Amino acid sequence: MSDHGLAAAQDKMRVAGVHPAAIEVFTHYYRQLESGATGLIREADIAPMTDPPMLEDVQVSDEQAREALSKTVIIRLNGGLGTSMGLDRAKSLLPVRDGKSFLDLNVLQVLAAREKYGVKLPLLFMNSFRTREDSLEVLAKYPHLAVDDLPLDFLQNQEPKLLADTLEPVEWPADPTLEWCPPGHGDIYTALEASGLLDRLVELGYRYASVCNGDNLGAGPNAQIAGWFANSGAPYAAEVCRRTANDRKGGHLAVRRSDGQLILRDTAQTAPEEMDYFTDEFRHPFFHANNLWFDLVALRETLAERDSVLGLPLIRNEKTVDPADKTSPKVIQIECAMGAAIEVFQGATAICVPRSRFLPVKTTNELLLVRSDCYELDEMSQLVAQGEATPTIELDLSHYKLVDDFEARIPEAPSLRQATSLQVNGDVTFGAGVVVVGDVVVNADEPTTIADDTVLSSGQ
Repeated sequence: MSDHGLAAAQDKMRVAGVHPAAIEVFTHYYRQLESGATGLIREADIAPMTDPPMLEDVQVSDEQAREALSKTVIIRLNGGLGTSMGLDRAKSLLPVRDGKSFLDLNVLQVLAAREKYGVKLPLLFMNSFRTREDSLEVLAKYPHLAVDDLPLDFLQNQEPKLLADTLEPVEWPADPTLEWCPPGHGDIYTALEASGLLDRLVELGYRYASVCNGDNLGAGPNAQIAGWFANSGAPYAAEVCRRTANDRKGGHLAVRRSDGQLILRDTAQTAPEEMDYFTDEFRHPFFHANNLWFDLVALRETLAERDSVLGLPLIRNEKTVDPADKTSPKVIQIECAMGAAIEVFQGATAICVPRSRFLPVKTTNELLLVRSDCYELDEMSQLVAQGEATPTIELDLSHYKLVDDFEARIPEAPSLRQATSLQVNGDVTFGAGVVVVGDVVVNADEPTTIADDTVLSSGQ
């Protein structure tokens, strides 16, 4: 661990054409990593956030909502490949409903909001170097999507993966692209500035940004929240939802005892011996939905004051250089979370929104749900639950973890509207028209096919 490792990483980034601001941010985190920083947030240093305003109590006039939305830009994170699901291109290209992908539905949500409210509502995707080409090819079928001569995307920065034992940039001749990684979605602020888009949006009169993951089809454009945010005068706001016993992994907001500032604590920032506090839905009753709102002018001013380095908390992500090869060299990826920016802005706030605004798809369990009749698309192209509660899905990881295996065994989603849970153990292929009722467990010691139109119910 020395200046040599940092210099080698900086040189590698310069040669690759990485923006100087991104190199400066990387340098900031490298120094923290080198000094042994872990990014941990101790329970003793925070107090639970227990009383955010509720969206259901917000009073915003139609005109205030429309006016705020007219000054808003929609940003969707689109840098993920879905490697944990066996994908090798943008996860957003996966079909979800009626042949439409996540990417398609993000576009259709914005087009519907433009028509309903009579606003421009630019849509920008933050792509990674691995997702950009395929995504832009799909977006080309929407010729009227771009407005104000704005691009449809901007590129997330890239940084070298670092060897865990030396902190030098890794070399992997078998696939040099695996030597690089994105710096986490906290890079959105640096990437907006480095691309010139932040200045351009402010010059065009846009004031607010609404950001969420591209796989969260519940968090479409929302004029009521836009109006609330504009009226609040806050520089930054996070959407949160009430936690349940099933929400043990997601981050949560808390109040820093030293100064009363709202901060984000994620799983990777929690000491192992304090995970009981982190997962306690009564102690920390709201989870962070990763749906953000921020004031573009406030962001620009803050970046200028800090020389482009917001100084978000470090996340040390330990992996192997080839994620598919656990015997490949161990590396560290320096990351930060975009939600952590809440601690940078004095006066930042949060709002509790319905669970319907949190529908991410991280596994094939969730993919099965959104493809099933538990959800329908409304007139705004948003997924709407068709019941008060969605069933719990647990598919055998050996046979359903990867999308190709999943789709080979479940080419058509069974009806789950009458189900409370579905657990599948073994190699099971579902025929067409299968209906699941109540709590169902399917066990198979050998490859099994469930016939078309079968009704699976509790106790069978």
